[in-house]
Amino acid sequence: MTAATMDAAAPLPMPRTPAETITVLAHYHRAEIARMAGWRDRIDRTTNWAITVIAAMLSVSLSTPTAHHGVLLFAMLLVMLLLGIEARRYRFFDVYRTRVRQLERHYYAEVFAPGRAPDPGWTRLLAEDLRHPMFHIGLREAFGRRLRRNYGWMFAILLLAWVLKITSARLQDPGSQAGAAETVHGIPEILAGAGLGPLPGWLVLAGVASFYAWLLAAGLRAGRRDPEDGSVHV
Repeated sequence: MTAATMDAAAPLPMPRTPAETITVLAHYHRAEIARMAGWRDRIDRTTNWAITVIAAMLSVSLSTPTAHHGVLLFAMLLVMLLLGIEARRYRFFDVYRTRVRQLERHYYAEVFAPGRAPDPGWTRLLAEDLRHPMFHIGLREAFGRRLRRNYGWMFAILLLAWVLKITSARLQDPGSQAGAAETVHGIPEILAGAGLGPLPGWLVLAGVASFYAWLLAAGLRAGRRDPEDGSVHV
């Protein structure tokens, strides 16, 4: 057997003293923090994209009466797509955040203020998570959390802008039926302004109402964080 083969078969050295163990924990904690921060940056980047899309679409739709209200409906679809991307990223972020919280809660907190009975099983759970990484929350749960945390306000702004667009004649094309009057008060004018191509206004209104009802249910259905994590969460 050659020296290279013997070196490849030799097991990696394990920490033998408390000082070596502490060094390993410090480096591992720093590595998990870096990975968590990387995924958090991706989450924030997606949110910034969504805010940019909303600002651009609001500027286009509300700046001139000739802009169609379908621009705001298209903005809703784009923000929905970004929310789906962010929910997927949040699942990865939650994996590394959970590992960091285990270290902070069960080890570093005891270093600074010992007294709480230690949980003997947290290291085994952390080791199993390192051997077989698994998501801790489902895509639906991640979707609901991001919706309730950030995107709910974005969708609310888009809805208010869309309602203002279809109910105000000043923001509609003067040549259209709904824009003929100075203000829109009646249901027929609102339905005329809500039409989208071959789709009648009542169908568009029903679709938007159903979409927002589904968003509300998804946000309310999402579970809350572990109470031991406190109020600092994303």
